[in-house]
Order: sequence, then C-alpha cells, then structure tokens
Amino acid sequence: MMIPSLLDTDLYKLTMMQAVLHQHPGAQVLYRFKCRTPGVDLVQHLDAIWAEIDRLCDLRFSDEELRFLASLRYIKPDFVDFLEQFQLRRRHVHIAPSTQVPGELDLTIDGPWLQTILFEVPVLAIISETWMRAQPGGDVQEGEHRLRTKLERLRDAAPDCTITDFGTRRRYSHDWHARLLPICRQVLGSQFVGTSNIHFARLYGMTPHGTMAHEWLQAFQQLGPRLRDSQRAAFEAWAQEYRGDLGIALSDVVGLDAFLRDFDLYFSKLFDGMRHDSGDPLAWGDRVIAHLESQRIDPQGKTLVFSDGLDIEAVLRIHAHFRGRCKVGFGIGTNLTNDVGPRPLQLVLKMVRCQGQPVAKVSDTPGKGMSDDPDFVAYLRKVFGLPME
Repeated sequence: MMIPSLLDTDLYKLTMMQAVLHQHPGAQVLYRFKCRTPGVDLVQHLDAIWAEIDRLCDLRFSDEELRFLASLRYIKPDFVDFLEQFQLRRRHVHIAPSTQVPGELDLTIDGPWLQTILFEVPVLAIISETWMRAQPGGDVQEGEHRLRTKLERLRDAAPDCTITDFGTRRRYSHDWHARLLPICRQVLGSQFVGTSNIHFARLYGMTPHGTMAHEWLQAFQQLGPRLRDSQRAAFEAWAQEYRGDLGIALSDVVGLDAFLRDFDLYFSKLFDGMRHDSGDPLAWGDRVIAHLESQRIDPQGKTLVFSDGLDIEAVLRIHAHFRGRCKVGFGIGTNLTNDVGPRPLQLVLKMVRCQGQPVAKVSDTPGKGMSDDPDFVAYLRKVFGLPME
C-alpha cells in the first residue's frame, strides 16, 4: 500500500486543517492537478492510481495516531475529536484523460475545504510512486550510496548546517522514504532535525516540521475582507489560531514585493521567520534581511527557511551566504526522497478556486504560478501592484 496512514502527509496540511475547522468550516474549494514534466503519459496508469485512491479513502486515524497528534502542543482537543471521525471521500476526486494534451490527466478535487484538504499530498505521492514503479533503472542500493555521499558532503563541509525532509509528495516510494530517514539521522546526527511527514515523525521519534502552505493565503483572496488585504488577513488569522506557535510565514503567494509591503513591523515581530519557495534565494534573503533591519529588528533573531528545489550544493551555497547574519533552515524535497535513477516528476495539486471564485499564486519563479482564470491573475497583479506578464 502506497499510503499506509492518513498521517502519511505533511504537517502543514493538518495545521491548516485545524485552522479551517475553527475559522472557515463551510468554505468550498477546488484543487487542480498539473504535471510540469513534459511528455509524461499518466493516463496509462489511471487504473492503478484509482486503486490506490480507493485504498486511501478506506483509511481512518488510529487511536495511537490521535494520541500522537494530541501530544503536539499546538494541536487542540476538539480537532483531535474531529479527526477521530474523519475519512476522505472518493466522490470529491475526479480524474479523466485530458482532452487537450494526450497522456495528461484532468484531475480535480472539489468540495468542502475541511473534507478535501488532506487529499493533496497522498494523491501526489500515489501518482509519483505509480509512475516510478513503471520506470526502468530504479536502484535503491545505488540510491542509498548517492544519499550517503551527499549527506557526508553536508556533514563535512558545514557541520553547523541543519536540514529537514520535505519530500513526501514527490518521493520514489513509501518504502524508500521509510528507509532513507534513519540513514539521514545516522549520518547527520543533530544536523538532521526532522521531517514534514507526520507518519514517519511518529514512527521514528522525529520532530514534525511545517506551518502553512500557499493554499492558506490563496483562500483568503476570497475569504478575506478585500483582495488587497487578503495576505494580511491570512497572517492575522494564522497568528490568532496558533498564538506564537508555527511562526514561519510563506512569502511567495503574490511575490516578494507585495509580501514585504504587507509584512510590516507588527508581523515582523510576531512571526519567527519567513519561508522562501521561489525566485533567487540569495536575493530573497538579502531583501528580507534588509526589510527587517529597516524596521530595527535584528535578523539574527529570525529564521529564514529555504525549500525551493534544493540539493546539497544549493544548501551549502545559501548557508555560507547567510552564515552569521540570521538563522537558516533548509527543507529538501525531491533531491532527498527521489534520487534512485529515473527522472522524478514535477507534480503539483493547487487550489484554484475558493467559494466558487478564482484564487491564484503569482510566483517569483516563472512557471510556478497556477490559476485557471487569466483575468483574475491580471486583476490580482493590478491590485498588488505587480508587473503584468
């Protein structure tokens, strides 16, 4: 079974889900899938993907899993009670061959945000593993050798640099994910600070990591008081929910310029740091540090988290650039969990509508934005003062 547990997902899906339960339990959303890797025929694997989704929809949270969640100080008792009865429903998932591009999937998930939010990560992991199983050249022994080599490189070159596993959604397989995490801990020791995957965090006694994802801020484009204030409304709602916990703000939903305009002295003091997920990481960090300094905030008291397509060499370069200037953290995804031979797929499943209206991510990296309404994207750019494409 590719997904053995509803905890086999990223922590931020559960933390966002708790906030949705408390603040917007009636919100309706639509997610849309995209494979950014060209020339991939996923339609031939459609039956296998459906079979795994059916298994996913049979899962329930176990008593042991609920007790683990309850042990996390930011998870509240009423949310644990809600999860005790929770089950994903197949009726919210729609998959068919694309009528536009041969081999592509037209995959959407729609329904109540509270009932659909947990689909994203396991569905992507299912598609990734289904594809990988059919590819020649996969060799976990060679993958382990490469893994150890890159970890030893990090350990020897920067013993003060820490990393986290962020690789659930595009992993080679569940079994490989289970195998590599103890290796990371063995080779790196305290330099390996945990995983975004709650299932493995529970099994291996690791710290689960995560705060918010793009969809939290995107949803507020239709849930907030007005579009221009949506980003501030999302950060304020998050702060009210977690009261100082989970204090890393995501910066690239409407671009860095708009983020820095909204992230004023109040939010800069309130949050522990910011996460980079698109654009040049060195330029991003320099601008964030300058922004903090302009508000007379010592950057050395804040954490900059980098998570955009990292490999070990990128981690070392970024770490060296910011050493002594601020605290840094690194979330490594595909390069950690899917480097065993075949080319990994670039898969995303993004929210594109909330309350029946369009929402969008406008990325600092060309090609990473996603929306199904170009007119809304143009309006969003105008409202936030972004250049038109």
